[in-house]
Amino acid sequence: MTAEFAVALPAVVLVFAACLSGMQVAGQQLRLQDAAAHAARSLARGELASAAAARASREVPGASIAPHLEGDLLCVRLSAPAIFGLTISASSCALAGGQ
Repeated sequence: MTAEFAVALPAVVLVFAACLSGMQVAGQQLRLQDAAAHAARSLARGELASAAAARASREVPGASIAPHLEGDLLCVRLSAPAIFGLTISASSCALAGGQ
C-alpha cells in the first residue's frame, strides 16, 4: 500500500497543479475580455489611448493594448502574459463615435 501511494502521489499532485493553473488562466482570460470590452467602449467615446491602456494594465497586470478600426467599429485587442510563458489575448469592438 505504501509503494502504491508513493507512486500515485506525484501524479495526483501534478494533475491538481494542472487544474489550478488552468483555472487561473481561465480567470485571467475572463478579466482580459472584460477589460478589452471596457477599453473599446472608452476609446469609442473619445478617451485617450494612454488612459485606456493604464486602466487595462490595472485590471490585468502586464496587458498591452492595440486599437484599430474595422469599418464603423473601433476594435481593441489586449494581450497579457500568463503562466508558463503563455500569452493570452482578447478582443472587443464598439461603434466608433460612441453611438
